[in-house]
Amino acid sequence: MLIAGFPAGSFAANCYLLAPGPGTECLIIDPGQDAEQGINELIERYRLRPVAVLATHGHIDHIWSVAPVCGAKGIPAYIHPADRALLSDPGRGLALGPGQQLFGGLTFTEPDDVLELSDRMTLRLCGLEIVVDHAPGHTPGSVAFRLAGGAEAGTLFSGDLLFAGSIGRTDLPGGDYDAILASLARVCLPLPDETVVLSGHGPQTTIGAERAHNPFLAGLAPARGPVTGL
Repeated sequence: MLIAGFPAGSFAANCYLLAPGPGTECLIIDPGQDAEQGINELIERYRLRPVAVLATHGHIDHIWSVAPVCGAKGIPAYIHPADRALLSDPGRGLALGPGQQLFGGLTFTEPDDVLELSDRMTLRLCGLEIVVDHAPGHTPGSVAFRLAGGAEAGTLFSGDLLFAGSIGRTDLPGGDYDAILASLARVCLPLPDETVVLSGHGPQTTIGAERAHNPFLAGLAPARGPVTGL
């Protein structure tokens, strides 16, 4: 299993490339601001062939380069339908004032091929199986991606749901604090302590470390019901 990543642009949103190994097809997760150069460097270094872009949510720091990357590589983008409108109008996800333009009038467009994600669906791409967990709260269409099966089964790409020592902000349009707490309880807390968490910002962590030390998880209980996946 190959997982490589880097913080993209001034927002330092983590962009990840995921592949079975060097010299294979790969997935690109959250290509943010000015991410194309970093993506191309990793593709060349590991001899990878991109087949899709996966978006954990529609905030501009995570989708800035989705359209150019998809267009250059001729690949589709996957996003939850509740956040799809942010691909072409990311200003809707920001608290812009009346008449305020996004970065001086910068415009965005959807890629030619957009596929919609749903809760608990399994993506079978690049010889990998990835389970999608809808995790609203940071945005209505936020999702997390879990590797299902194989040696790296304990890996969660959490987007801006869960960080090392913190959680995603809920003060932007579409944010909901109660919803993100419910998502944390349902998506994260049932996972084994050794599950590696690769977040949308900052360093990697584990479910166990966050269960023990993250103040936002204190007092939460795992959601009741059957647990699938990891």
